[in-house]
Amino acid sequence: MGNWVVNHWFSVLFLAVWFGLNVFLFVDAFLKYEKADKYYYTRKILGSTLACARASALCLNFNSMLILLPVCRNLLSFLRGTCSFCSRTLRKQLDHNLTFHKLVAYMICLHTAIHIIAHLFNFDCYSRSRQATDGSLASILSGLSHDEKKGGSWLNPIQSPNMTVKYVTFTSIAGLTGVIMTIALILMVTSATEFIRRSYFEVFWYTHHLFIFYILGLGIHGIGGIVRGQTEKSMKESHPCKCAESFEMWDDRDSHCKRPEFEGHPPESWKWILAPVILYICERILRFYRSQQKVVITKVVMHPSKVLELQMNKRGFSMEVGQYIFVNCPSISLLEWHPFTLTSAPEEDFFSIHIRAAGDWTENLIRAFEQQYSTIPRIEVDGPFGTASEDVFQYEVAVLVGAGIGVTPFASILKSIWYKFQCADHNLKTKKVGHAALNFDKATDILTGLKQKTSFGRPMWDNEFSKIATSHPKSVVGVFLCGPQILAKSLRKCCHRYSSLDPRKVQFYFNKENF
Repeated sequence: MGNWVVNHWFSVLFLAVWFGLNVFLFVDAFLKYEKADKYYYTRKILGSTLACARASALCLNFNSMLILLPVCRNLLSFLRGTCSFCSRTLRKQLDHNLTFHKLVAYMICLHTAIHIIAHLFNFDCYSRSRQATDGSLASILSGLSHDEKKGGSWLNPIQSPNMTVKYVTFTSIAGLTGVIMTIALILMVTSATEFIRRSYFEVFWYTHHLFIFYILGLGIHGIGGIVRGQTEKSMKESHPCKCAESFEMWDDRDSHCKRPEFEGHPPESWKWILAPVILYICERILRFYRSQQKVVITKVVMHPSKVLELQMNKRGFSMEVGQYIFVNCPSISLLEWHPFTLTSAPEEDFFSIHIRAAGDWTENLIRAFEQQYSTIPRIEVDGPFGTASEDVFQYEVAVLVGAGIGVTPFASILKSIWYKFQCADHNLKTKKVGHAALNFDKATDILTGLKQKTSFGRPMWDNEFSKIATSHPKSVVGVFLCGPQILAKSLRKCCHRYSSLDPRKVQFYFNKENF
């Protein structure tokens, strides 16, 4: 437990602050609407469900402001570059961008559920109050005229006893946008599950773009003003604390209490999401501009096991080890972009990727390049974008773990190390590369092209970490993985188990590729 805290104290602190802000915003908004005199009459109809609906709405605005930031990849790459002077602990937080994106999405789902349930109770209360004929305060308030020309200022959105909740839901701005946002959210969350994302990436890709409807719906959701409070002018003329008990005399000329007037709560969601949306639009414009720059395919290599290697050139393209790009093939799909790790070294005069058949899109792409007598398909490239592997040269000892096609990020690293050794780069902290073996019938490695080959297999991780800790008792060891989540859990546990609580002794830092 101690090692876990040492390695993750900043992440824990950040998540605690984020969660604490959610709790604070909810409680503060709940108390505000429970005590505000402006909503005194509204509470007479709705009760505490009004405060629940408004508190969850505020938390939805807060988390919707954050949801786009972790997927602004250019922003993250910029921060990673500008934070190069920061401590390793601070830079590592950028590698958890997708994890934070998911946590924020789950929080949005939670507050959406609270918001919907609260409003279901609200509409039920509105309906019962509108149908009531007992002359109670709630029925009098619900009967206020909707005709603004006659000086009416309504409180209950249900205009007549015959109007149903379903009708109001699908004819009001708030109700209709709420339904659209909820459907979009359900589809996005369900299609983002591990199984669908891995097995049916196209379903995930297209469905996740429903976030556009969610953002637009959120921006206009509050325009209808379903939740209404007493106007400031009416508060001065007829304060609820003085006049609520004498509601039978509101229409009397001799009464000092006039009939209250109400106004809709002004929309606020757009204020929360405006800046992130502008930032995200700029991100997309930049990515679109870069993707339109011409890509020249210089070499196509078909490797065993249906692995396609593409070597390319692009004007102004600059990369670092371990980075990845998004690739689009218009002849296959105009909208689908798929991430691939760069397997070339920055020192080479081209950049390359290795593509394994793992779905309809990749199979169609490989098939298009296998056709010898057809023209080479046009490829569009966006990137490169930074990953945890960029920090590999900051460690004296580095452990590179790749599962399946996950070995591709380390092809770039190994080749770059070789080039740096050839040039006697004094900034390179890495002092030694271990021996490797793969494809004994070939002179060079299938991925790196080096004479020392990559070793495939499933090691005994406890033995490996124990040997490294013994051999390097005072070193900081970087463990880099590109592979499945199950393997990530095992390596993360080993990093915690074999890291010393004494910062002067061996420390293992776990880094995982996240796309």
